[in-house]
Amino acid sequence: MDVAGLIDPEIAEALAALPAFVALDDEVLPKVRRQRDTLSATLAAQCSDAVVRTEHVVPGAPGDPDVVLRVHRPAGGGGQGPDGPLPCLYWMHGGGYVIGTALGDDPRLDRWCPMFGCVGVSVEYRLAPETAYPGPLDDAYAGLRWVADHADELGIDPTRLGIGGASAGAGLAAGLALLARDRAEVPLAFQLLIYPMLDDRIAGTSTTWEVPVWAPTSNRYGWGAYLGDLFGGEPPAYAAAARATDLSGLPPAFISVGTLDGFLDEDVDYALRLNHAGVPTELHVYPGAPHGFDLFAPGTALARRATAELETWLAAALAGDRAKVATPTS
Repeated sequence: MDVAGLIDPEIAEALAALPAFVALDDEVLPKVRRQRDTLSATLAAQCSDAVVRTEHVVPGAPGDPDVVLRVHRPAGGGGQGPDGPLPCLYWMHGGGYVIGTALGDDPRLDRWCPMFGCVGVSVEYRLAPETAYPGPLDDAYAGLRWVADHADELGIDPTRLGIGGASAGAGLAAGLALLARDRAEVPLAFQLLIYPMLDDRIAGTSTTWEVPVWAPTSNRYGWGAYLGDLFGGEPPAYAAAARATDLSGLPPAFISVGTLDGFLDEDVDYALRLNHAGVPTELHVYPGAPHGFDLFAPGTALARRATAELETWLAAALAGDRAKVATPTS
C-alpha cells in the first residue's frame, strides 16, 4: 500500500521538515545511537526544576550487571504527597530494542510527575544486539522489583505502581506485565502501551507497508537483534507478548497506535485479546498517523488529541480509579 497520500496533512508537513529516517543495520546503528543520545541529553538539559531527578544503581538479575534507575519526583513535599505516598509509573524507553537511553524520557516524566503528582522511574536496560533477550527484560524486572521492595524509601504507594513504555519500550512493558503476573512478586496496577512492538513473527498486513519512521527493514533488524538465535523460531511470550496464549490476570491496559504504523495489526489484535481475556483495555487508533507521531509532531491536532486521551486514562490509573480505567475497547 502507498501510504504517502494517507498521512494526516499536518503530520506530513512535520515529517517533510525532518531528516530522512534511515533503515537500521549493523553499519548505521552506532551513528544513529550517537544522534539519538545527543538529542536526548539536549532535551533532558532543558527540563524544568519542577521535578527532582536522582539515579540509583540497583542489583541486576543473578550474574548480570547492576541496573541504573532514573527516579523523577515532583519538587517539594518532603519525599511524598500531601496525602501520603505517591503513585508510580515505571517506564521503559523506545528505540527498537537497539537505541535509546533512560535520559530520553526526561521530558515526558518532567511533564507527568507534577501533572499527576506521581513518581516516575525510567530504567536503563541493556540494548541489543550486544545484549539479547532475556537481558533487557531481566534488567527491567530487577529494577521493578527493587522499586517495589523500596517503596517506603521512595515514597511510593505500592498499590498504585504501574508500568509503561513506547514502541519497543511498550513491548518490553507488555512482556514485563506477563512476567510479573507469573512470578507473583510485584502486583501491577496498570500497563500503558504506546504503539507497542509486540510480535516478532512480523506477519500482519501492516508490517509490510513502507511506512515512515519505522519501516519493515528496521523492524526486522530490531527483532533480530533482540531475539538473537531465537529470531525465526519460537521465542517465549515474555520476549514477544503477542505470542502469549493466556492473557488473563493482567493489569488494565491502554493501547494507542496510528493507522499508518507497522504495528497497527498486532496492537489492535493484542487489545482485543486482552479484552477477551477479561482484562479492561482501552484502545485508540489514530487515522493518518505513523509511528511516533506524537513525538515528532506534538503540535498537530491529532497528536494533541492522542496526548489528551492518554493522559486522561493515565490520571485515572495513577489515582487508582479502577472504574475509569476499566472501560471497553473503543
